[in-house]
Amino acid sequence: MLKKSFLALSFPLLLGATTLPELFDALKNHSQTKSDEMVIKQAQVAQEMADAKLYPKINLFAKYDYYTTASGMVPVPPNDLLAMVKDTNIAQPFSQNILREGANFTMPLFVKSIFTLSNKAQTMQKSAQAKKRINLLKNEAIIVGANANFLYLVELDKSLDAKKESLLETQKTIQIKVDNGRLPASALYKIDDGVNQINIAKNAIALQKEQIISSIRTLSGITLLKPIPMQEVTSVQTSEEIASLQPLKLKIQADQLDVNAEKEKLYPTVVAYGNYAFSQGSAYNNDKGVNENFGNIGLLVNIPLLAMDSYQNIKKATITLHSKEVELEKLEEELSSKAKMLQNSLPLLANSIKLSKKSIQNKEKLLKIAKVNYTSGRLSTEEYLRYEDDLVSASAKLYKTKAQRWQTVMELAVIYANNIEEIVQ
Repeated sequence: MLKKSFLALSFPLLLGATTLPELFDALKNHSQTKSDEMVIKQAQVAQEMADAKLYPKINLFAKYDYYTTASGMVPVPPNDLLAMVKDTNIAQPFSQNILREGANFTMPLFVKSIFTLSNKAQTMQKSAQAKKRINLLKNEAIIVGANANFLYLVELDKSLDAKKESLLETQKTIQIKVDNGRLPASALYKIDDGVNQINIAKNAIALQKEQIISSIRTLSGITLLKPIPMQEVTSVQTSEEIASLQPLKLKIQADQLDVNAEKEKLYPTVVAYGNYAFSQGSAYNNDKGVNENFGNIGLLVNIPLLAMDSYQNIKKATITLHSKEVELEKLEEELSSKAKMLQNSLPLLANSIKLSKKSIQNKEKLLKIAKVNYTSGRLSTEEYLRYEDDLVSASAKLYKTKAQRWQTVMELAVIYANNIEEIVQ
């Protein structure tokens, strides 16, 4: 019983949302957004891997060696060796079978490129985070635009229903006149064809609705049963900077660091190292068991003099950097031009909406007059149907312009990286 109650409560949530915040929340938890989170985690791991190179590497080892001739377990100074040779009772540290255990370490003290690569990985992580935010804004804009088109199609559907109802009422009047012989039967066929054309248009609208529902479901996982009413609560905030290009700008910074890191590989490096070994075996001179400790610690300064592969890597990284800079310049020009066009379009769209509303009012009045003239025989069927079509066309133009305005606002919001959740509710 409890399970059935839970399903009954959750089923509406699976089918659809009633507010835009519900759709936005679903988007943030859907696979489309989670894939961007994976990119951020990969960037985090890359930074951790770069930082890990700054830590010492410590290894434990154990090995067994067999030599064809006796070999030394440890280096023996010449004076000590002479004393061992004179006294055959002393087990000399030379054997054919040697077992060694021990540990060794290396630690970078100065390797400039490691610090630069760590900064590069950190910058790439910031770029991935910025990319996730921009992608989220793009998907939110798609949802708002799709919902606006959904609203447009629903209103267009209502206009067609009103036209169909009007035609069916007219059809009743014509039927009476045809039955009385006052009108030819062809008038009925024309009205019937008009109704059929409406049904065809409504079927096409239904297909478009399914496409919109599918696109929203792909992004959010929610099946929208009906469009959500929307209102613009704040305007898009514009600026000189194209904020949507922030991920690319950060990536260019990372590429510059990559060039620096390749150059720094030609710098001197300082590395500390150490080794300790405990060796065991049977002395070759008297077969007595012998074990020796041996260790060392030191500093290594390495100065590259000729490293052709490093020069080629510098060249390759520089080309990559310049390519990204050219791409950024191109995108800045394109988006700046597009943003200006979109901003100039908003007042024009607002005026179109105002004019369309006025046009609908006029066409509604004209249709009423046309109906009277048609029923009195002063207007042909074709002329009357034209008035019906004009009203639907004017209504369609109004709803389409409203949807176009929403899409324009959303495009601007994405370009300037505005918070869409604060713009539309």
